[in-house]
Amino acid sequence: MSPINFYFFTLVVYLCLCVCTSEDWAFDNAPGIAMDYKIHIDAGKEDCYWQYVHPGATIYVNMQVLKGGDGMAGLAVRNPQGEIVHPYTWKQSSEYEEVAKTGGYYGVCIDNQFSRFSGKLINLYMTTFRYDIWEQYTKELEELDISVNNFTHSIKGVDQRIHEILLFQSQARAKEARDFQLLLSNNSYVQYWSIMLCTAIVGTGALQVFFLRKLFECKVTTKSGGRA
Repeated sequence: MSPINFYFFTLVVYLCLCVCTSEDWAFDNAPGIAMDYKIHIDAGKEDCYWQYVHPGATIYVNMQVLKGGDGMAGLAVRNPQGEIVHPYTWKQSSEYEEVAKTGGYYGVCIDNQFSRFSGKLINLYMTTFRYDIWEQYTKELEELDISVNNFTHSIKGVDQRIHEILLFQSQARAKEARDFQLLLSNNSYVQYWSIMLCTAIVGTGALQVFFLRKLFECKVTTKSGGRA
């Protein structure tokens, strides 16, 4: 088993233990949540999404345009007080990260209002993580008189690295999807114009043959002056 797979397996086991030992478990109470969406936004429209973030938790948002129009869109993030902490910027990709001080529902809005005729395919990646869960886990182990300072320090470092790996993987997947959509678009463009040019060449050749035959057409006449 590779180190990355081992670290990921360790994190999954811990999350499962947190889930199994909680009777009133819900997604809002999970120590960490990562979401990756493919969203289609119509021309001239704006879509908004909300995610609950606990006090002291870290929220990270990444938006990338995969296909459509000029390949750009706007991303805005509002904190639970309704303040815009990340204003709109018309670009191909945008990201935002902060540690929530008070907690609450963050609003993430993707704007396509500047594009009046083209819809956009958007990759939206959001993640939240509560590092205070690790502290709580450490205290519970200390109550059992278990010396796990080095262990919890290592696990916390592993968790931070896994979080960074997930961010890089999300960005890589988004770029790969954008390149694939661009490849499909270019393929359709080349096929369309190839068919049009082939049709034009065949039509031009047919017209040339027709007019050449008309030019060298022989008119046979009789002695009386009438056409045969």
